[in-house]
Parts: sequence; structure tokens; C-alpha cells
Amino acid sequence: MFEEFQNMFGMGVVSAPVYALYEATHAALGPTRAFSDATRAFFENPGNPFSNTPWGKSVAAACEVFERVTRRYGKPAFGIQDVLVGGERVAVHEDIVWQRPFCNLIHFSRSLRGSRRPDPKLLIVAPMSGHYATLLRGTVEAFLPNHEVYITDWIDARMVPVTDGRFDLDDYIDYIISMLHALGPDTHVIGVCQPSVPVMAAVSLMEAKDDPYTPLTMTLMGGPIDTRLSPTKVNDVAVDKGVDWFRSNVITKVPFPHPGFMRDVYPGFLQLTGFMTMNLNRHFDAHKTLYFDLVRGDGDSAQKHREFYDEYLSVMDLTAEFYLQTVDTVFVKYALAKGEMTHRGKPVDPGAIRNVALFTIEGENDDITGYGQTQAAHGLCVNLPLDKKAHYTQAGVGHYGVFNGSRFRSEIAPRIADFIRSNLGNRKAPEKGTSQLISLDAKRGSPPVRTPQA
Repeated sequence: MFEEFQNMFGMGVVSAPVYALYEATHAALGPTRAFSDATRAFFENPGNPFSNTPWGKSVAAACEVFERVTRRYGKPAFGIQDVLVGGERVAVHEDIVWQRPFCNLIHFSRSLRGSRRPDPKLLIVAPMSGHYATLLRGTVEAFLPNHEVYITDWIDARMVPVTDGRFDLDDYIDYIISMLHALGPDTHVIGVCQPSVPVMAAVSLMEAKDDPYTPLTMTLMGGPIDTRLSPTKVNDVAVDKGVDWFRSNVITKVPFPHPGFMRDVYPGFLQLTGFMTMNLNRHFDAHKTLYFDLVRGDGDSAQKHREFYDEYLSVMDLTAEFYLQTVDTVFVKYALAKGEMTHRGKPVDPGAIRNVALFTIEGENDDITGYGQTQAAHGLCVNLPLDKKAHYTQAGVGHYGVFNGSRFRSEIAPRIADFIRSNLGNRKAPEKGTSQLISLDAKRGSPPVRTPQA
């Protein structure tokens, strides 16, 4: 099916009017959706004698599945109301502390009482790759008890008027640097997946200038630092097609009446279609399971399905210039890994990183970012001391499990927290001749060992 999806694009099905066609299709389904919703309400009404019959439950279940697969999912809310801090449940509030046309920086402010030693400031850079930052809700929740957590809340490009200008990879890097300046010194940064490259580029540029606001630590999770290593289907498509193909086949204009009318974008629904096509049978089975759960009255299982897909199917558009520059820089030219990446015409040199402690994390079964692609960051930071480098591979998890789920909460997040607290303002001059890193490889179940860099 993945091959068929590529061929469909190659035949020119995706062209400039695709967004308008998508909007028209959604509008055309409106009357059918309304009829389906009314039918579902009728068969779920307790006063209806058929509501408790197998036939009535089957009709209601079919109507819900239809509604969910044809719905346009809006941006979810983080919905974090409180958190347990030191054995006490405290309220959490979302505050926007920095704002630009394409991003808000959200601070999850905790209503702490009494005197307390300040917790480390943690900037989580969420992926700008189709899904909203709320995909990292679990990541935020894991760090809230013992950190001042901030997260990048990227704005859907279709909601940004063209008068607000362009946004590309260089702008993304500038945003990260500006956020770190706004947060002040002694901040720690985490790049989850796609942001690993711009985060590393931003830190490299800041270190080269001896910027006093350079973060203390940099954690890269499932990021495509060097996609030449263990290439995945996502990597192969980028290399095989090339950036010109993507420019011709997946870039379209935002239609009226969205605020971003006439902005060139890579639509979120196209990216979602591509990802779902890669595992189409799994998604089909999941919706089939939902149907039978509803018929059986298994509310818990059905609710888990709803919660996952409410998040997974919520997508945002990316600006065309950001998407194309990222494909070209990261997946086609391997610019950062080859030492050829530039930012506004100036070279990006990870060798300039001398003080920022580096922690890389990968998932054993990651089918988006292949094994070794994130760990490659250590080989680029040639002037970073040995005691400021660590790597961890989590056994039994895929891409999503690197930053969310039970394994993340119990095994990955505590290691990140320990790494952060081991590097609280204790910078020192780099040691020469360090060419090894600490590896905390969960697959081997062994204690930390010294492992040669790639």
C-alpha cells in the first residue's frame, strides 16, 4: 500500500487544487454525517426499545465509526489540570510566555505553596511535522513534578495570514534561540524527533558565539541527525523522490476562507494519509476492533481508541518553505551530518559545542528514525568532554514509545531527569582527546559502558 500511495502521487493526482478538493469532499459528506449522527442518537436513546438489542447496538456502532473516519479533527487541548508534586496535588495553568506568528511558547505553571528550591527549567521543542504539540502531553506530564516545563506550541500554517511572512528552517532555528534567550540562563532543552536537527544547529550557533543563554543540556530523542544510518521507509522516499518532486506533488495553497488563504503549504491531511498508508492494515483493524467493542459494550477499550485517534488524527499544515528546506537539508543532503549545513549563509559547526551536555535516546523498534541516526550526534560533537555525553537505547519501543507511554514514564524520563540534575550549572573546559561516550543500552541490560563513537 505504501508503494501504491507513492505511485498515486507520482501520477499527478496531488496538485495545486488538492486542498480545495479535500474541502469540497468534506462539505459533500455533511448531509450524510448529519443523517448518521441522528441515526446514532436514535439507537442510543435509552427510551428506544431497540437500543439494547444486538441490532440496535450494531447500527449505533457503525454510525460512530463512520462519524470518526469522516470527521475533521480540531486541535486538542493539553488538558493538564493538576500534578502531584512532593506528595501534594497542585493546580497547573497554561501561560503563553513568548509569542510569534508561527509559535507560542507555553509555560505549565504550577501553583506551588511555600518555599521550594527552584526546579530546572526545561524547554521541550515539539515536532513541527504534522501533529500538534499536544502529542507530547505525556512527555509534559512526566516532567512536571520536578521541572519548570515549557513547550513549543506550533501554529497551523493555514491559520497564519500570508501578511505574516514566510517560515522556513532558518526561522525555526531563530525561534529556538529566541526562546532560550527569553527563558534565560541555566535552561535545559529537549528536541523530540524532527526538532533534533534545528535544536542541535541552534546550540551549535550559540556555542560558537559564547552565548550566555546557551542551554546546560541538550537531549535529542528519536531525531534524524544522520539518516544515512539504518534508513527507514520515510528516509528512502525522500532520497528516491528528491525535493523537486515534493515541491511539484505535495505542495498546495490554502483555500478560502481560512486565514492563511493562498499560503503555500504541505497539508496535514496529506502527511497523515502517508503515515496511515504505511500501516494501513493496523489502522483498519483498530477501527474494526472499535466497532466490536461498541457492540459488546466494552466502554474502556472504546475510550482508549477514541483518546488515541483523537490525537493521532488531529493534524496541522506546514509552510511549504519549511517542509521543503527540511527535506532537502536533513533527508536528501544529510547536511548536518556531513558538516555542510548552513544557517542564513553561515556554517553550522557542532564542533563548537564544548559545554552543553548531550544525551541521545533511541527506540529499539523505531521505524521512523532508524537505529543510530540520533546517536550520530555524538560523533559530530568532537570537542565535547566525555563526561558530558550519554546515550540510551530503550528496548521494545517504537518511535512513539521514545517520548510517550509506560516505558517512557518508567525508564526514559527518569534517566533524562537524572542527566539534567547531573549537569546543573557545572560547566568546565573541554578535555582534549575524548572520543568515547557513555552508553546506557537497555537492550543489553548491562551497566554503563564506554563505547567508541561512530
